[in-house]
Amino acid sequence: MINYTKEESIALIEALSNAKGAPGFEDEVVNIIKKKYGEQFTIQEDSMRNLMIYRKNHAGNKPIIMLDGHSDEVAFIVQSIRPNGTLKFLPLGGWVTQTVPAHKVLIKNSEGHYIEGIIGSRPPHFGGGDGQKLEDMIIDVGATSYEEVVDLFKIEVGAPVVPDTTFSYNKTTEIMLGKAFDNRLGCGCVIETLLALEGLELDVDVVGAISVQEEVGCRGAKVNVKNIKPDIAIIFEGSPADDTFMDRYEAQGCLKKGAQIRHFDRSFIANPRLIEEVKKVAREKEIPYQCAVRSGGGTDAGPIHLELAAVPCLVLGVPVRYAHTHYGYAAMKDYKASIELAVEYIKTLSEETIAKL
Repeated sequence: MINYTKEESIALIEALSNAKGAPGFEDEVVNIIKKKYGEQFTIQEDSMRNLMIYRKNHAGNKPIIMLDGHSDEVAFIVQSIRPNGTLKFLPLGGWVTQTVPAHKVLIKNSEGHYIEGIIGSRPPHFGGGDGQKLEDMIIDVGATSYEEVVDLFKIEVGAPVVPDTTFSYNKTTEIMLGKAFDNRLGCGCVIETLLALEGLELDVDVVGAISVQEEVGCRGAKVNVKNIKPDIAIIFEGSPADDTFMDRYEAQGCLKKGAQIRHFDRSFIANPRLIEEVKKVAREKEIPYQCAVRSGGGTDAGPIHLELAAVPCLVLGVPVRYAHTHYGYAAMKDYKASIELAVEYIKTLSEETIAKL
């Protein structure tokens, strides 16, 4: 059993957050996990770059609990290069238009290097302003011609583009700031939950799943669930926080209020028996939690719970302020609570308890 210290957790999240992983281009995230944990666990990888992570004492004849975290982040892709040297782009994942312009991005060129760029829009001096559409924006790398972009910067059509943001941690408030908390926090939860269960004798097998391309249709999870064939799935998410614009009675994704247990979103309705068992564990172990009923959004639980004659899913969210933008805030307390709740719930599981769901 390995419980990461706060400092070890910060180091893991920093590495995962700073890694560049647009949907379909999750290589850096995958390589960090394989390099750091390849000896600790047995890790299998498919052609999409999904990972399946097995504990060393995986029995193979017990009910399977799947731990899912997706490795991609909201990003962009270069669609075309204009004669004046600016780049047209398309979104990868859900962006709100007003959060996009005037931010720095990194474009991966044909040689594997990342080129700095700025997302530009029409200035107010020339009639620009509110209401500009994403398709009217460009990425500017400081070039003045198509030839400079292609010959000097080595940028090609189809290049992935990610936010240019560096992780930081405030020791006083224990708040993290960085990009891609949706869902590198979930990837960290998968790893730390597996570590915390390592060496324990359980009545279930626990398999980690690092799934690609969640932001563009939960594609990796659809493959992982078919390969792992779980009896229950726990989906870790960097869930949108609402505590900056909701009052304390309505807010369901608050920093420092604990793990977020999701009851409903537009992709699934949680198994009520599973939810009650998890809340019971949280109360008994005094693990802070908050419940969420979401009017929108979705997670890998959407496709997972529809597979294999229905897989009961538990979505545990770490609230993230300003998810799906260049920057996010998240609390270490909520991250640790999500891991602890998953570990303590898994300890209660057996073939008999799973059958009751």
